[in-house]
Order: sequence, then C-alpha cells, then structure tokens
Amino acid sequence: MSWKLKTFDELTTRELYSILKERTEIFVVEQNCPYLEVDGKDLSSYHLYTEVDGEIAAYLRILPAGVSYEQASLGRVIVKKEYRGQGLAQELLQRGIDFTLNELNEDTIKIQGQHYLEKFYSSFGFQTISDVYMEDGIPHVDMLLQKNANR
Repeated sequence: MSWKLKTFDELTTRELYSILKERTEIFVVEQNCPYLEVDGKDLSSYHLYTEVDGEIAAYLRILPAGVSYEQASLGRVIVKKEYRGQGLAQELLQRGIDFTLNELNEDTIKIQGQHYLEKFYSSFGFQTISDVYMEDGIPHVDMLLQKNANR
C-alpha cells in the first residue's frame, strides 16, 4: 500500500474531496455527531493518507505547532470501515508520529483522543494528561507524546 503525504496546496481537488467525504462520513454520519468538520485548520496541515481504487482507506492530518495547540498535533484519524482490522490504523499513526518528530523536528505531540481509543494511543507512547471530558457529545482525553520518552 502506498502512502501519500501532502500539504493542503499539494492536494488535487479530487484528493481533497475524497478526504473531506471520508472524514464527514465517519465523524459526522457514522458517529452521529453534527459539528463543523471543515474547521479551517486543513490549510496549515499536512495530510497523510492511502487510497484503494481511488478512495481514501486511511487518513490523518498533521498540525504543526501553533495551529491547534502550542505543540504539534495529530487529528482526524480515520480508517474507512471496509479496511478496519488490517493494521492500517497502526501504520498510519506510526507514520504520522515519525514525520512529526523526525521531519518537523517536534519534541512533543498533543492529541485529543476519543476515550475508547486511549489504550490504542498509549501503545504508541502517548500519556493521558486530562480527565475524560465531552467534546461534541463524545468522551475524549488529552494525551501527549514526548520525543524519546519511554520509546
């Protein structure tokens, strides 16, 4: 499976459309959570994804420090339903972490993870730094990954 990493301006209109379609399908429709999915942060982000037959199979966005938090961040992590359970989420997240720490030379990554995925994120070295709180009707926790800490 080949992975692509692009800035917003490098995305074709078809790629952007596919990314937004899948994010909306999962975060708004599947999770029954009406919220402003297109939040303006895509313009300053890197977009990491893989496609199968022209459709987004897995995706996440990498937000440089200062876009969402003072630290760099990963967000909008998705794997399309048909491709779940095949290890794509692990590969996607590891590629996002590696790019952020090694290419962007960031020391810390902050995420706002859905609470049910806390164990998954902690398996990559993220540590929970908040109590569980509700965000758009879904329990979340804030987590941090420190470069070279327990890795």
